[in-house]
Amino acid sequence: MSDISSVVVIIPSLNPDEKLNMVVDGAINEGFTHLVLVNDGSDENHVARFEEAAKHPEVTVLTHEVNKGKGRALKTAFEYILANLPDMAGAITVDGDNQHTPKDMANCSRRLIAEKDKMVLGCRDFNDPSVPFKSKNGNKITRFVFKHLCGMEITDTQTGLRAFPMSFLPVLIETKGDRFEYETEMFFSLDRAGLKWVEETIETVYIEENASSHFHPFRDSFKIYRIIFKNIFRFFLSSMSAFAIDYGIFNFLNIMLTSTMPKSTKLFIATFVARTVSSLYNYTVNRKLVFKSKTKKRRSMLRYYILAICQVSVSYGLVFLLSTVFDAGTGLEAVLKLIVDILLFLFSFRIQQEWVFK
Repeated sequence: MSDISSVVVIIPSLNPDEKLNMVVDGAINEGFTHLVLVNDGSDENHVARFEEAAKHPEVTVLTHEVNKGKGRALKTAFEYILANLPDMAGAITVDGDNQHTPKDMANCSRRLIAEKDKMVLGCRDFNDPSVPFKSKNGNKITRFVFKHLCGMEITDTQTGLRAFPMSFLPVLIETKGDRFEYETEMFFSLDRAGLKWVEETIETVYIEENASSHFHPFRDSFKIYRIIFKNIFRFFLSSMSAFAIDYGIFNFLNIMLTSTMPKSTKLFIATFVARTVSSLYNYTVNRKLVFKSKTKKRRSMLRYYILAICQVSVSYGLVFLLSTVFDAGTGLEAVLKLIVDILLFLFSFRIQQEWVFK
């Protein structure tokens, strides 16, 4: 199958209004033949919307007896598709509030079929005047954080219109998170697995200032940013513990080595030994716990040590230069070493993220 009928439409929904049935009708009229609706614990007053949708032969309704969250609803749909529709090209997630047009669903699905092995993100134009203030600024902040702290360029971090090839579904099922934070965690899981995504521009539609959304700005934003900064914090702890090892060994050797030894030789030995030990520790922790890298160990280790050698050279050169300029003794050399390595840490973070463990 090469047309959009080979893509399953997934619609998670909690206590929907009439817009859910508008989404269903629009998708069917556009040419989609398989729709999976997930009733995520809706109350009795809203069950009729699902019953009405289920009258269409194209629609399958899956039900959670209690609300489990959007992430869990998506996983339920992914599991159903893998078990019952394994020959489909992929799946596309759509919000049930009619903010994703049938045309955009179709365009993202065709892009998915053309790309074959990449997720397609339906991205809105946040410069559009119709975008609510909180959504526009929330996306700008999250986009900035993703780009500069996570190394991911994503135009619309909050989009619910996402199309996935079938090969991605096992990874998505294993991704942590059951509520709105799941859609953020998804990017990290796919990135660690070496899976890519592309963007498709879609129409910007906000109905009633997004009033029907179940997104809680403070609670759910906290969970989303906790995911983002959890990865940063792990890197920070890994780097700081490695730095403590490096700093301790450097100062121990700098004190213990004979004072008759030339300053340049003493600094070189102390710096080299300290960085060798700390880098082995840091590489192992970063690869296994921080980045959870799937790249070949030989390649990542080679790149890591290219970076480490550059850092050793720069650290040695700057500390030697500054200690000479200031005629530094052992105490001041320790302070200079601290300043230099803090600056190098900032550069190392981005290089490891973008090159070593990518």
